[in-house]
Amino acid sequence: QVQLVESGGGLVQAGGSLRLSCAASGRTNNNAAMGWFRQAPQKEREFLAAISWSTRITRYADSVKGRFTISRDGVKIIVYLQMNSLEPEDTAVYYCAAGRGMVPPLTSREYGYWGQGTQVTVSP
Repeated sequence: QVQLVESGGGLVQAGGSLRLSCAASGRTNNNAAMGWFRQAPQKEREFLAAISWSTRITRYADSVKGRFTISRDGVKIIVYLQMNSLEPEDTAVYYCAAGRGMVPPLTSREYGYWGQGTQVTVSP
């Protein structure tokens, strides 16, 4: 079992920045991949970014490339999502997820563990 706890969400004005954190505990391993997804009301869950724990390979959705950056702290087993130039369209619940892969997966079904989510609201 892997437990994931997100933090760092909140309310920010358009153009602002937030950094989300996801702390992992439990049975993690070097083949782990960590991803960030979001889900806005009445929309499907959307992939944002992912990182492989061992290779540090990162992947991004086109919608956030250049604005969001995923990184990890190998000692503390924390994954971050730095979000810059936020727009009202970025308003959603943001989820951290854990899966496996030397190249991190892109789809939600490839991640077996999920955090509880953290709300991000971007005002105009």
